[in-house]
Amino acid sequence: MKAVFSMFPHFVRQGGGKRNLSLLLRFLLLLAVMVIMYTVMFHILMLREGQEHTWLTGFYWTLTVMSTLGFGDITFHTDTGRAFSILVLGSGILFLLVILPFTFIEFFYAPWMAAQQAARTPRQLPEDMEGHVLITKHDPVTAALIAKLEQYNYPYALVTPDPDEALHFHDQDISVVVGEPDRIETYEKLRIEHAAMVVATGTDVVNTHIAFTVRETSKDVPIVGTSNTESSLDVLQLAGCSKVVQFGEMMGQALARRTMGGDAVAHIIGQFDQLFIAEATANGTPLVGKTIAEARLREMAGISVIGVWERGEFETAYPETRISANTVLVLAGSERQLANYDELFCIYHRTEAPVVIVGGGRVGRATGAALEERDIDYRIVEARKDRIRNQDKYVLGDAADFETLQAAGLRDAHTVIITSHDDDTNIYLTIYCRRLRPDIQIISRATLERNVQSLHRAGADFVLSYAGMGANVIFNLLQRSDILMLAEGLSVFRLKLPESLAGRTLIESNLRAETGCSVIAVGNGKEMQINPEPTALLEAGSDIILIGSMEAEGKFLERYGKA
Repeated sequence: MKAVFSMFPHFVRQGGGKRNLSLLLRFLLLLAVMVIMYTVMFHILMLREGQEHTWLTGFYWTLTVMSTLGFGDITFHTDTGRAFSILVLGSGILFLLVILPFTFIEFFYAPWMAAQQAARTPRQLPEDMEGHVLITKHDPVTAALIAKLEQYNYPYALVTPDPDEALHFHDQDISVVVGEPDRIETYEKLRIEHAAMVVATGTDVVNTHIAFTVRETSKDVPIVGTSNTESSLDVLQLAGCSKVVQFGEMMGQALARRTMGGDAVAHIIGQFDQLFIAEATANGTPLVGKTIAEARLREMAGISVIGVWERGEFETAYPETRISANTVLVLAGSERQLANYDELFCIYHRTEAPVVIVGGGRVGRATGAALEERDIDYRIVEARKDRIRNQDKYVLGDAADFETLQAAGLRDAHTVIITSHDDDTNIYLTIYCRRLRPDIQIISRATLERNVQSLHRAGADFVLSYAGMGANVIFNLLQRSDILMLAEGLSVFRLKLPESLAGRTLIESNLRAETGCSVIAVGNGKEMQINPEPTALLEAGSDIILIGSMEAEGKFLERYGKA
């Protein structure tokens, strides 16, 4: 009932709303006058026939006849009375059964539904909204970004010019506004001066237009735009983008970093003040077969193993966690401590055989370039002749063809990286490569987050979601000082030490066992203690920096809150 009354003012403000209500009320007034007149005529004619009835009975007879119910309990006995009954019946059919429904639908129901839709798809944001993110396109990357913004209670609004599309998004519980993303008036209504960021993930041309329009409205709001080509970087920056990201290149670097061939050194994936997070493959090193405790990395390099990736799944590292040939270590430490680790393991290499890259598009080329920087040989399998850049590094042919893969070196390769943008193709090729080489490392890209598990089931050792990676990059650009998204489902976050943990040591707090989060640094506002000893005392008022999966972070916040 509250919703109905709250909708009424909006209905009245709709274009023509007052006029529609006026016409409907006039018709209802005319109908009421007819009923009264027929009731009076009923009494006059009944008295002439010698029948006497109450006014309520006359009103009752008029309504039953006009509505065609005609119970027959009250009837006229003269032709005049019967002719009057025919008149009442005919006018009732016309006004009650034809004109009234049409009038009600035309002047009330349809406008009311339109008002409801308009209320669900606003064209401006509330006056008290600030610190919000404006998203100008809905795609796999921004869908994953919206999920992260909602997880951390960050206000946002998706801008779309299509009201029907806006209704679709609203029904999915997405905060949406209707507006043209290339018009100044739209951003004025969306409180652009109070926004935290504008995100443009369309084509290079569309992103340029959006950035130029936003910059005319606000000189200070950060604008993050995506670029599909190297030549568009300067244009997007000139148009007003604060940051231009190339997800294809980033994806290629991330995929290359996962290969178990080449070096075994630590590769930095994130930084949190003076704290660095890195990944290193264990394959080909003396670490394989040992537990974390037996590896003694803290004693030898001062570094902490805070987690491991096993076939793409992040697991919290415990002293008894055993390192396998497929393990990727997640390390935390200072720049000096990471250098110590590299000095210990830079001498280890697995093989000089080339990595097989399936797909010569932007991601495939970026993967090859990243491998080349690490002095790792590679071969790119590409079916389109126009994409062949270097005859020595490319193999022309279909990756689903056995001879093509053999020509690329699949027989001796230690890793195959599948970079196609089509998830169905990637699943097909993953199954095929796993059948041909059960022992090979398979790294694959997934465009949609929902296909990550399917690729793992198909046999991929590691899957990187294009949508998840892009969302993490944009989320980190919000310049939040309390959280850093590292990878799919893995984040580093800073919190005030909960009062219940003050005065206790890390061992006594038992956070890793209870929540799955690991404390990797403690700060008191002046300095940061990286990788504190288990016996370190947690002082009241200090900040703690933790790493954990989304589930682990949820457990910590549920147990201790945000303090």
